[in-house]
Amino acid sequence: MMSNSFGQLFTITSFGESHGTLIGVAIDGCPAGLDINEQDIQKELDKRKPGAITLTTERKEEDRVEVLSGILDGHTTGAPICLVVWNKDIDSGEYRKSRFLLRPGHADYTAYVKYGGFNDFRGGGRFSGRITAGFVMAGAIARKLLGLIGAEVLAHTVEIGGIAAKTKRYDDIRENVTKNAVHCADLETVQEMVRAIEKAKQEGDSLGGVIEGIALGLPVGLGEPVFDTLDGELARAIFAIPAVKGVEFGSGFQAARKRGSENNDPFTIESGKVVTTSNNAGGILGGISSGMPLVVRVSIKPTSSIAKSQQTVNIKEMASAHLEVRGRHDACIVPRAVVVVESMIAVTLCDFALRAGLLPRVIR
Repeated sequence: MMSNSFGQLFTITSFGESHGTLIGVAIDGCPAGLDINEQDIQKELDKRKPGAITLTTERKEEDRVEVLSGILDGHTTGAPICLVVWNKDIDSGEYRKSRFLLRPGHADYTAYVKYGGFNDFRGGGRFSGRITAGFVMAGAIARKLLGLIGAEVLAHTVEIGGIAAKTKRYDDIRENVTKNAVHCADLETVQEMVRAIEKAKQEGDSLGGVIEGIALGLPVGLGEPVFDTLDGELARAIFAIPAVKGVEFGSGFQAARKRGSENNDPFTIESGKVVTTSNNAGGILGGISSGMPLVVRVSIKPTSSIAKSQQTVNIKEMASAHLEVRGRHDACIVPRAVVVVESMIAVTLCDFALRAGLLPRVIR
């Protein structure tokens, strides 16, 4: 069995494999009348495409979105929305040659055992980062819906290979992220990050990093404790992104090193609204949005596919072996994952907004 759907009222179902015919997403529960077209969705998909060839995969997919259902004459119809991109630049030769050599860091072993060896092993199949193209398409629609309630979602790279960016204002994040290959708002740190990625690639290795996601303009009250908390469901959505190994909100793990007097966010009144003077809680209290900016940081592991020789096992022969992963792989997946993190935050918030009755079933 697989679990390929997420959300209660705004439900997305992911389908497709890395080297299969296509990658797609079905979205159920989107209100009718939303003004959206293929260009809106394509704009988000383009953010996920490989950037400079020295930094990212040499696999060049066009990733042109095709709407199969649910959108007519530039508006959603209320029916399920089905969006796909077709896989074209496929080369499965290396994967077939090393079919039974377990790639360290990948899901080859667990998938082989769970699905009895019938899983699609080409490029990782369902466990490939390529499936996130569907997440981004769904996120494009979710972002449009959130705009109707004045909510905005941002994401940016804050660390790569231990190189940390300086804290930047929201305006800087909006303006700078699309201006550089690593999608970092701190332009002074960009070249250092780029050089680190290029060096790792030259050495046949890879780097990880940290992405920060931010949601602004959220109303107070999103979240359904105790099991459908806002932070719990956000973490669940973000952990569906391959390569994510950690999620923290607000001060996160730093809170464990603080006193209550340091970590608590004092309340005050500002322009007639209850706000806090700091935001160590990351905009969530008791699993419910507080009205302060939602802040989540996501740890992305180094790309598992590396050219260095690694010890492994031939699962068919049950014998030790060595493997150098050949093919077209990102030396650092972080830049391309920024829009994916943004998208999964938007999808989750959209579902909670519908559950809270903040979005109508028909948009006029």
